[in-house]
Amino acid sequence: MIGKKLTVKNLAGLHLRPAGELCNLALKFDSKITIKFRNKEFNAKSVLSVLSACVQQDDEIEVICAGSDEVEALEEIVRFLENKSQ
Repeated sequence: MIGKKLTVKNLAGLHLRPAGELCNLALKFDSKITIKFRNKEFNAKSVLSVLSACVQQDDEIEVICAGSDEVEALEEIVRFLENKSQ
């Protein structure tokens, strides 16, 4: 299991469009991918779970990946979140 903390750059946080894109990306990996925010964990492979986190711009989250492709999954998810600005 590995993880990384980062600040959400998206101007509207993880609203419907970026949440959907994040989930589609997460579904490409076998690893369990979790977003930890405010001491709660949310399944990154579920749009409803990600939306229920109510993550806004400049919120700090932690992405946690566990599984056979966890390193690649973490790199791709973090790259997506750090580069997403709309």
